Amino acid sequence: MPVRPSLASWFLLLVGQPLLFGSNVLVSKLMAGQIPGVAMAFWRWALALLILAPFIRRELVAGWPAIRADWRGFLLLGALGMGVCGAPVYLAAQTTTVTNISLLYASAPVLIVLFGRLFWREKVGAVQALGVAVSLAGVITVILKGDPAALLHLTFTPGDLWVVLAATGWAFYSLLLRHRPAELAPVARFAGICAGGVMAMLPFYGLEMALGVAISPSPETISALLFLALVPGLASYLVYGRLVAVFGPERAGMTLYLMPLYNAILAGLLLGERLEAYHMAGAALVLPGIWLATRRAQ
Repeated sequence: MPVRPSLASWFLLLVGQPLLFGSNVLVSKLMAGQIPGVAMAFWRWALALLILAPFIRRELVAGWPAIRADWRGFLLLGALGMGVCGAPVYLAAQTTTVTNISLLYASAPVLIVLFGRLFWREKVGAVQALGVAVSLAGVITVILKGDPAALLHLTFTPGDLWVVLAATGWAFYSLLLRHRPAELAPVARFAGICAGGVMAMLPFYGLEMALGVAISPSPETISALLFLALVPGLASYLVYGRLVAVFGPERAGMTLYLMPLYNAILAGLLLGERLEAYHMAGAALVLPGIWLATRRAQ
């Protein structure tokens, strides 16, 4: 009889997944100007699919009839989860800050709850609502650096609108991932979504190249694309898909509240920025908030 993972194991996945996912924001900022936005999203998922496919040949062969029958659904999920959630972030990194990207992307859990109620008539329990509020308070603490007056000085660039689009796409992707039938093995389903995303982005990638915006191949750009494919690509999405299946899209989406905190820590490690008391205060709110939102999940 297989051993069921403990709640502690699931909680570690919940708090670890946004670290994988949030690395995407830092890489997009570091590579802004070196890799065009659409090209970065396209090759992130094309490489991820090429790396994954040889390891799941049996699952792909067994699931091919289902993938072919529902190709429109996979195209939609891929367009949302790989295209809308990816390319806009890379485009935004050219004109806005990592902090703004993290803050705006952290609105996705609220959008998941809102869209879930509007389009799927999902209920929100009191404990879950409390978890959302506590986690959001932690995010705001980090963004404002513990100073409420800093709210008056926040500025938003046109690039921030790209992040709003990405967060909206993530919300719909999460909900559709939960509510669409899952007859395939998880890895085969994910590969089908990857393929749908690559196909959906192909025309936009072609347009970007036609406009004269192309990648300049170098060890740095190739390494960045491989990292994007493996870490915020394959690892992050496979873990997130499992979390959605276990906890539901609203609770799994709550993990995005950790992105601003993680990015602040990574910025300290990579860019020499100091870890301040408000980072710890934010973590003290975000982590219990996620716990409250997920502790009743079966």
